[in-house]
Amino acid sequence: MSQDLSELESIIPELMRRLKRIEGQARGIQGMLEAGRDCEEIMTQVVALKAAVQQVGVAMVGCLLESSLRSSLEKGTDTSEAVTKAKKMLNKL
Repeated sequence: MSQDLSELESIIPELMRRLKRIEGQARGIQGMLEAGRDCEEIMTQVVALKAAVQQVGVAMVGCLLESSLRSSLEKGTDTSEAVTKAKKMLNKL
């Protein structure tokens, strides 16, 4: 198993829990739209959904960074590339 998959495996249960919550939030927003709820109420839920998705992304960047740093340290190579890669991924969030 590659290093990335090994790191990912350790956070899969947490990510799955978060993604299931996100799925529920999205369905809740759909229900609110169908029910004609107030825009402000819906927007509050959209903001919460966005934050939840961002947290999944942050966890993935953490996994990437940990894996890249560990690999660099094991090989005795410079870690700056791993840090730069993680920064680029964070900027995408």
